[in-house]
Amino acid sequence: MCGRYGRRGDKQKIAEQFNVSGELPDMAFPVADYNIAPSTDQPIIRQNRETGERELVMARWGLIPFFTKSAADIKNLRTINARADKVESSPSWREPMKKRRCLVPASWIYEWPEAGKPPKQPYRMEMSNGNTFAIAGLWDAWKDDTGRWIQSFAMVTTEANELMAQIHSRIPVMLHARDYDRWLDRGETERLPVDLLRPYEAEAMEMHEANPMVGKPSNNGPDMIANPGASLATFPVRSSVG
Repeated sequence: MCGRYGRRGDKQKIAEQFNVSGELPDMAFPVADYNIAPSTDQPIIRQNRETGERELVMARWGLIPFFTKSAADIKNLRTINARADKVESSPSWREPMKKRRCLVPASWIYEWPEAGKPPKQPYRMEMSNGNTFAIAGLWDAWKDDTGRWIQSFAMVTTEANELMAQIHSRIPVMLHARDYDRWLDRGETERLPVDLLRPYEAEAMEMHEANPMVGKPSNNGPDMIANPGASLATFPVRSSVG
């Protein structure tokens, strides 16, 4: 499960990178966010229903299904990640998968090993070229008891590639730029793009030890991306592929 990620770039830079059209949201977000945690509002990119162009909006990480009955039920939701093998069958995912798909801009993700006992060493995975990438996401909209609409999203995860498999069995789906339009297409209902839900090539990525303090959401700074106690013998961990 991916429960933390990071992002570089203000809203203008992200809008340019992902070819967003129209007005940008009023809500500002930092030029760099080193420890993004669930339940926070984050930028996502989706297709505008009216114009068909890409738009950038803010949404809560942790999808609130449209059928959620009350705010009291939200705290029990486990919806920050959607398994690729369940997006067409799960009640929480199947409607968003049909017509509410989005891109989640990220510069790296954090993950902790599945095996072993706590405390566990977290790792940071990113593209070898350092570029920001897009994670396949699903979004939904829910109206609370006051009539306010809350937009929210989840990341889609799949089987780990050879690099991530060294510590964990799953990885967020990272999309190639050539597949953005197809993933975002709200008219694509008969032939859903489930074939895109595959692991990214391991040889294009690298993994490093992260700061163990990244587990606390209040810790957010450039020192989160590296482990100050890492030795040269174990830092970074790289794939043997390629």
